[in-house]
Amino acid sequence: MPSAADIIRDSITEFSRLQNWMLSVKDKDPATYHSMYDRYIELKVTLTSLGVNLTELDKIKD
Repeated sequence: MPSAADIIRDSITEFSRLQNWMLSVKDKDPATYHSMYDRYIELKVTLTSLGVNLTELDKIKD
C-alpha cells in the first residue's frame, strides 16, 4: 500500500503535468479540455485534502 508521501508525490507530479498540458492547448476542444479540467479539479481536491498548499503549484486561474 502506498504511503501518504507517495500519494502526494504522484499527485503533485500528475497535477503539474496536467496543468502544463492545459496551458499549452491552443485549440480547446470542449470535450477534451473539459475532461482535463475535471481531472484537474479531482487532483486539486485530493491534494488539498492531504494538506498540500497549492498556492505555488496552481497555474490555472479559475
